[in-house]
Amino acid sequence: MKVLVPVKRVVDYNVKVRVQADGSGVDLANVKMSMNPFDEIAVEEAVRLKEAGVATEIVAVSCGTTSCQETLRTAMAIGADRGILVETDAELQPLIVAKLLKAVCEKELPQLVICGKQAIDDDANQVGQMLAALQNWSQATFASKVTIDDGTAIVTREIDGGLETLAITLPAVVSTDLRLNEPRYATLPNIMKAKKKPLDCLKPADLGIDVEPRLTTLRVVEPPKRGAGIKVADVTELVNRLRNQAKVI
Repeated sequence: MKVLVPVKRVVDYNVKVRVQADGSGVDLANVKMSMNPFDEIAVEEAVRLKEAGVATEIVAVSCGTTSCQETLRTAMAIGADRGILVETDAELQPLIVAKLLKAVCEKELPQLVICGKQAIDDDANQVGQMLAALQNWSQATFASKVTIDDGTAIVTREIDGGLETLAITLPAVVSTDLRLNEPRYATLPNIMKAKKKPLDCLKPADLGIDVEPRLTTLRVVEPPKRGAGIKVADVTELVNRLRNQAKVI
């Protein structure tokens, strides 16, 4: 079984992002970049499926600039067998990414796509669902446990009321939640081995996909600073403030 894992290069989650002075976007100059944490979980899950003898090949895919090769090498150091970069400098929005991944799926013919539920930069949570719709494949989102048995994926997913277990037929798209696993650290020997693993570079035109953005970002602003909290003497004062100042009751 071939598993395809999309990975995205994002600003590292430890970095405090800054908005550019003109409000056109986020300042990326001299900012540490890394693999999207949810995608790390997806790569780890694919590697565990291979270690269990379920998967035979893991293909990591990234869409973006040449710098995304570093992210693919990280995925290969964790355990992916090879990488594919769809190289473009264009701003890639969720639907475009889903179309690019669809074209890659038609080329690679994977039986399972495991992706992060969302990227921490745009928080869109759309690509997995869009890809499943475009491919007309089964899908299971927010997975906290995945097992594969005889052409069926048994997926436990997190919902507002607790847990839900689905049985979906392959091929399918599964998006990962935080509690699915704990990604391993890439060891130095595996990092060195990853440098020799094959990495193919494609252009969107090679896949027949137009990457022209459909949406325009008008302005990016930082969230307003939260005001300081206050202490109240008793319940009566609390109710009075909620009613007369906050006006929530």
